[in-house]
Amino acid sequence: QRPRCQKIMMTEKSFSAISLFAGAGGCSLGFKKAGYDILYAIELEAAAVQTYQANFSETICQKADIRDFDFKKRLKQTHTQPGELDILIGGPPCQGFSAAGFRFWDDPRNALLKNYIDALKILRPKWFLMENVEGLLTTKRGQSIYEVAKAFIELGYWIRIDKIYAHEYGIGQRRKRVFIIGNCLGYDFSLPKPLMPVHGAIFRHSNITLRHAIACLPNATQDKDARLTYNEEAADSYEAQLRNQKGWVSDHYYPNLNSLQLKRIQALKPKQSMKDLPAELQHSSFVRRANRRVKDGIPTDKRGGAPSGLKRLCFDEPCLTITGGATSEFIHPVQDRPLTLRECARIQTFPDGFEFYGNATQKIQQIANAIPPLLAQLLAEHIKTNYGFDAFIVRKPGKLIGFTLTKATAMSPALNQTQALLEQLSSSQTLKQLNLFK
Repeated sequence: QRPRCQKIMMTEKSFSAISLFAGAGGCSLGFKKAGYDILYAIELEAAAVQTYQANFSETICQKADIRDFDFKKRLKQTHTQPGELDILIGGPPCQGFSAAGFRFWDDPRNALLKNYIDALKILRPKWFLMENVEGLLTTKRGQSIYEVAKAFIELGYWIRIDKIYAHEYGIGQRRKRVFIIGNCLGYDFSLPKPLMPVHGAIFRHSNITLRHAIACLPNATQDKDARLTYNEEAADSYEAQLRNQKGWVSDHYYPNLNSLQLKRIQALKPKQSMKDLPAELQHSSFVRRANRRVKDGIPTDKRGGAPSGLKRLCFDEPCLTITGGATSEFIHPVQDRPLTLRECARIQTFPDGFEFYGNATQKIQQIANAIPPLLAQLLAEHIKTNYGFDAFIVRKPGKLIGFTLTKATAMSPALNQTQALLEQLSSSQTLKQLNLFK
């Protein structure tokens, strides 16, 4: 007779993360869903701290300036030794990096980035994930990203620099951001493969569209305190994962519109913007703003024309990138109103149960600044599943193991300059010059 098998409860190993410049917690939410424990988070903006604390009750989120934060003290408080942390997530906001070169790290505009590097020196996480705007790739003719990459390499990290197109990974938004991901375990790693193709002019088409993100929400209201209930079943699994299990939606309202605003909105067809409106509906500042863009006598139609202002979205494409102006400039595809805060959060893949705090301006900025949680989750799971955190590889000198700057077949002169600098940095000769080989 076989011996009775005793049931053993197996628990999955949890992995540790610390979030810097945590914002509302988009990146934290993705890593939490992937099974990581967020030990603590740091954020400077009070409203964002309140949002984070309300949605991550198990994590200590401290309102603090990274420039004054004592990471050594925090290590002691959490009983963590340097090198034990699995991953550091979040990146400093772009401050308009200053002139590169010899005095790059002395310029106060680069202070947050320098403090981020200092945090890496103290914490020595096995991995880090840093996100920034795509403009980082061409700032100061590529010198800024070169200096940043060099700093990570000098700390012993194997890094990748990649422009990620969010809609390739199932996000209903044409959001392009630069991710710098690295590890000090010696893994020659790659990004997860895209989940779906993107195609068309400026890669504007994808299998996940704005319709998937917002079409099944309840009808928006003008009552900013309303809690609206769903009035139809979720259309698909994408919609289902974004719904609030409590059955209601908040922050799904739009402002009162004056008659001129309404006329402008009503005149816009999908994919049209301010420049497509008749002259009598143009904003008084529109022509002035257009003229300011031309300083050398070149006609505006040769320089891209005026700023677009209002934009009517299209249901059957991924949304434009959610920014701080989305609730005033982005017009619903079929309804004559701007997007609501909840629609913007949905497009960023925040679930409806995620509550935001602060005034409307603070809320939309929190939403716009976030890494889409579903994208963060995908990256977190990819690292955990395919590489891991075991320090069984002898730590090696750092290196740039790869980079992707664009999906386009041709590059601008600025990107060509960046590519040349990064190719130099990835060569063995350059690494020797940096004294990284011993």
